[in-house]
Amino acid sequence: MKRALIVQGGWQGHEPKPVADILAGALRKEGFEVTVSDTLDAFLDGEALKALGLIVPEWTMGTITSAQLNPLLEAVKSGVGIAGLHGGMGDAFRNETEFQYMVGGQWVAHPGNDGVRYMVNVVKPFDPIMQGITDFEVCSEQYYMHVDPVIEVLATTNFGETVMPVVWKKHYGKGRVFYCSLGHVAQVFEQDPQIITIMTRGMLWAAEGKASAQ
Repeated sequence: MKRALIVQGGWQGHEPKPVADILAGALRKEGFEVTVSDTLDAFLDGEALKALGLIVPEWTMGTITSAQLNPLLEAVKSGVGIAGLHGGMGDAFRNETEFQYMVGGQWVAHPGNDGVRYMVNVVKPFDPIMQGITDFEVCSEQYYMHVDPVIEVLATTNFGETVMPVVWKKHYGKGRVFYCSLGHVAQVFEQDPQIITIMTRGMLWAAEGKASAQ
């Protein structure tokens, strides 16, 4: 059976536990055995991490020790997939530049805070993650981010004339990395079913890389 680890915690304003429960439910429907942990010590055992198919961090801000971070980085480099959303992966461990490099981006600002209405524009409609997904409006935080030019952008939003990635994928070593800046709180997933569809497909895509890396 495919195995996934979700590690939730950090700043509680992003409702890490409810969001983790939603993501765990989506993975279980796809046949995953899912473990949800509330401690970063879940990353200490590098060999256990390398046996997983997927890791989903849901931990906004906070600090992580090198003893916790390094096994995570090495697991992804070895081929374990990693996928996350919003601040749970895009604004985690602000002092850890290697983590940010792995993710492919880092939160900078969300002008207007929560409650901003903005469009998410699909730019790669034929990618399997986005297939059948159409442009949609959300009412949430709109993330302005530093992003790595190497990312493969699947969806964007606009800040005036600035086009900002919202959904992307990349590789880190042999591992597949998926990120979506949506998902501020659990309620966001009720706005449009396309959001959980994108996230589920992204998690599955990231997990599929484990087999090809072996």
